[in-house]
Amino acid sequence: MSCATGLDGKVAVVTGATGGMGRVIALELARRGAHVVTVARDPRRADPLQHQIEAEVGADRFDVVPGDLSRREDVLAAAQHIADRHHAVHILINNAGAHFPDRRLSVDGVEMHVALDYLAGFGLTVLLHDPLILGRARIVNVVSDTLNDTRQVKLLHRPRPVTLDTVQLADLRALNPAAGFTPFEAYARAKLLTVMAGYEGARRLNPYGVTVNSVHPGIVATDIIDDLVPPLLTPFKGLIRRMMLSPEQGASATLRLVTDPGLSTTTGAYFVKDTETATSAVSYDLVAQQKIWNVSAHHFGIGPTSTDTPPPACVP
Repeated sequence: MSCATGLDGKVAVVTGATGGMGRVIALELARRGAHVVTVARDPRRADPLQHQIEAEVGADRFDVVPGDLSRREDVLAAAQHIADRHHAVHILINNAGAHFPDRRLSVDGVEMHVALDYLAGFGLTVLLHDPLILGRARIVNVVSDTLNDTRQVKLLHRPRPVTLDTVQLADLRALNPAAGFTPFEAYARAKLLTVMAGYEGARRLNPYGVTVNSVHPGIVATDIIDDLVPPLLTPFKGLIRRMMLSPEQGASATLRLVTDPGLSTTTGAYFVKDTETATSAVSYDLVAQQKIWNVSAHHFGIGPTSTDTPPPACVP
């Protein structure tokens, strides 16, 4: 991977960094000079990455914050831990995610795709609000283009964007209900929520030099793919994985968004790899975007605000 810019003295928060693409991203940012922070449910799983960073770039360049990002209290605690140690955060990559083969609820009563694939990243974004502004941060949400097409076998018919019942936006617990639950669509819907909240966040934070973008890195051969392969294609799983991007290849699009000087002011965009791409019609519903933002902020104890409500002044 080419080094687009040096990151000496910068703080980068990367979730989902204990393996796969997230580990590649965290290591590359450390190589470029950043102090990398991650959140891990089992901190021991981050030991190999920590040892590699120490061997390549030196000690005291990597922190692991313990926490289960599907739990509201753990997201709150992790954000507080980070803010207490870093007055400014320059990069936030919300990469943590999972696909669940059945309907499960978090300890907070929220469907698990919504809790982990959407709320975890949203929570870190709003709870690290002031450090992100102080760092004039670049925020990247790693998502999936399943939000634009929920067909698992894309051979026949037109793309089928995931649906969203905007009535359900009044209560996070109503999202991905038991009636008619389909795991793949639940996963895609959580990614749609991420993109929509990202559009809203981009407008709120743009006046303060903070950018918010989302990226589908391509189909990357990571553990999550094993759950996404349709049963019909299970016998060909090994062949399918060999046709996918490596974690290193998948990481490049995300790294580009947080390091390329030419993208320093790009915000409110959705990328498929390196190409800016449109999302489904419902994703551009401004009222729905603000509803998602406010109900999600309330989940983390933050009162509703309009897009025009200014955040605290940025300190250079």
